[in-house]
Amino acid sequence: MKKNTVKVRSVTDNSEVVFDYSDPIQGGVKDVYFNPNREYAVAFFRDGLDASGRDRIEKLVGTYRRGIFENEGAEYWKKVFCWPEKIVEHDDKVGIVVPFYRENFFFPKGGTMDGSEKDGYWFASAKNFNRHVPADEKGSLMGFLQICSHLSRAVKRLHAAGLAHSDLSYRNCLIDPKNGQACIIDIDGLVVPGLFPPDVIGTRDFIAPEVVATAHLPKDDRNRVLPTINTDRHALAVLVYIYMFHRHPLRGSKVWDIDPEAQEVMEMGEKALFVEHPTDASNRVKITKSDKDYLPWHDTRKLPYAITGKYLKELFDNAFVRGLHSPESRPTANDWEDALVKTFDLLKPCLNPSCLKRYFVFDGSTVPVCPYCGTKHEGTIPKLTFYSSRDGRNFDTEKQIMTVYHGLYVHQWHVDRNVFLNERTTKKETEPVGYFIFHEGKWLFVNLKLPRLANARDNTPVPEGKAIVMTDGLRLRFSDAGTSLEARVNILNY
Repeated sequence: MKKNTVKVRSVTDNSEVVFDYSDPIQGGVKDVYFNPNREYAVAFFRDGLDASGRDRIEKLVGTYRRGIFENEGAEYWKKVFCWPEKIVEHDDKVGIVVPFYRENFFFPKGGTMDGSEKDGYWFASAKNFNRHVPADEKGSLMGFLQICSHLSRAVKRLHAAGLAHSDLSYRNCLIDPKNGQACIIDIDGLVVPGLFPPDVIGTRDFIAPEVVATAHLPKDDRNRVLPTINTDRHALAVLVYIYMFHRHPLRGSKVWDIDPEAQEVMEMGEKALFVEHPTDASNRVKITKSDKDYLPWHDTRKLPYAITGKYLKELFDNAFVRGLHSPESRPTANDWEDALVKTFDLLKPCLNPSCLKRYFVFDGSTVPVCPYCGTKHEGTIPKLTFYSSRDGRNFDTEKQIMTVYHGLYVHQWHVDRNVFLNERTTKKETEPVGYFIFHEGKWLFVNLKLPRLANARDNTPVPEGKAIVMTDGLRLRFSDAGTSLEARVNILNY
């Protein structure tokens, strides 16, 4: 097709915007055109915008954008949001300019996916994941935990600004399990309570039960539930679950009605029931011989949600048992971020080089067997339980644990109560302060950058560059300051 290069001036800052005004990619409400150099895309609203819609996108590229991208963590937010930057007008249509997706969010050209976007849908469905995603793009459990952390952090930032995404789904998230990266797209429908109502109720599979159950009511009916921060919380929980298990938390085998539309309303709305509900097994996923394309992911007996560890299991219970029909009880985005970060410290590399997930969660409460491939670990595993102190003398339970493997690094956020792994973490804070190795039959902790590291049982210092043997009952004190954490060691034998 012959190119039709158009040059217009942005109404936002009068900068030049160049795009090929031919052969658009058609979305639900927008037609998307690309800059010839693939630096950005221009998405025109097909049916125009009313005054409220125009006001919404003006605030998106103005007030809301400045609030996020001109404050702390701006560089991080540029990676996890594909945020509208400018407004343009052409051919009696209004459009928005958005950054072009980074290269890692496209499958390699020439392969089975031939350069298509890494839309989260390909990784959410067990059938798609098994059949279509190339082996070297399937990522690992660590990669999916990183993806969920980025998404939780991004949603947390929106909610902190009083914004609701309203249509959070695998369709509006690009993910890269290979590199553990994620980016939220299609942000122009953000909801501001009392100012900008939702344009849509969401995407099938992610719409909160209370929204599905009342969707038949007129929009102005006081009993009609529309997307809010609480419904975003449901969608985020669904995203985390499907990226952990490649199955949906509510789509089981229970039949409520033989009519497909009525079944959908019941299954996802008023009668929604967690497929792994601890006391009601009526919606369990039934496995048949014809379901091989969905295995092992749909087999909740082989891969129950508890395999993600105690931190995530608690949140899945809150989201799909206690909070499924009680929106105020749903975990916040911050809850998910915190649980995901803690779960990183429970990861153990699988000894099987062919294991699809390459890691599994191990907290020391069970025998260390990889649930994905069945490989058993034999030998010793140090388990650290962290305690915090405000005065450097009295330590309280931190309720955080770490299971150790050879080559595992310790970072600043592990040893300082005032440092957290989030969008504000500095480059210096990401540098390792120590690491664990298994050497000549002993576990050692090597001190890299901890000037006050000591054996707390006898106050023997461990100088920087030196190592301490990890023994059962050892207490590692990382600092004598009030921000200190102390780790108490248990050596587990298998």
